[in-house]
Amino acid sequence: MRPTPVGAVVRYLLLDRVTYLVMPWGWAVFGFVLDVVILGLTPAGDSDHRWVGGLAAVFIVMFSAGVQSAARALPFAVALGVSRRVYFLGVSSLALALAVCFGFAVAVGQIAERATGGWGMHMAYFRVPYLLDGAWYQSWLTAATAFALLFLWGMWYGLIHRRAGLTGTMIFGGAQLGALALAAVVATWVHGWTGIGHFFTALTATGFTGVLAVVVALMLAGGFATIRRVTV
Repeated sequence: MRPTPVGAVVRYLLLDRVTYLVMPWGWAVFGFVLDVVILGLTPAGDSDHRWVGGLAAVFIVMFSAGVQSAARALPFAVALGVSRRVYFLGVSSLALALAVCFGFAVAVGQIAERATGGWGMHMAYFRVPYLLDGAWYQSWLTAATAFALLFLWGMWYGLIHRRAGLTGTMIFGGAQLGALALAAVVATWVHGWTGIGHFFTALTATGFTGVLAVVVALMLAGGFATIRRVTV
């Protein structure tokens, strides 16, 4: 049975297994080992949880993989006759599949982490305070949504680079930073930081995942609108 056009795009992308499979897992292992070494060389203190940040590397790698999916893999796919719409659907499908798998790995890692007392040293590698520290299924959903968000965000950057070059990419990034700065100024002007703090404090894990899901939808819409105008 021949794969669908979207499935063919996924198979084409997975020819680069290093980018989409090896690098995320490789960085996860490297970050874990590095954190173990660092904690082994530092005093334990009185805390029950020794929070570390090695897991962040995997999220950064997902962003990078998203960039590569558009900046490097798109031109050859179009040259082979793949439409931009089908390519976008293929990349998005791969992003969601990888996000679900990596999110599940985080959830399993949390179960093992709790069962071993933080790997015998109270280390919290797969747990992140307030974000990835609840029930395993909540962490799975939240981590998967965050992985998908970063991949699609990276893909959007890659599409902007294909469409407008380095200058356009810098303007795109600057516009996002400018929007955040403007929002901060407005929040300060209306004395809204207290309300924002209360909102995020009261936000449950499910609510936070919902916010991430809304951002994922925006990334999908922005990426689809951009790829339709990309020239390769």
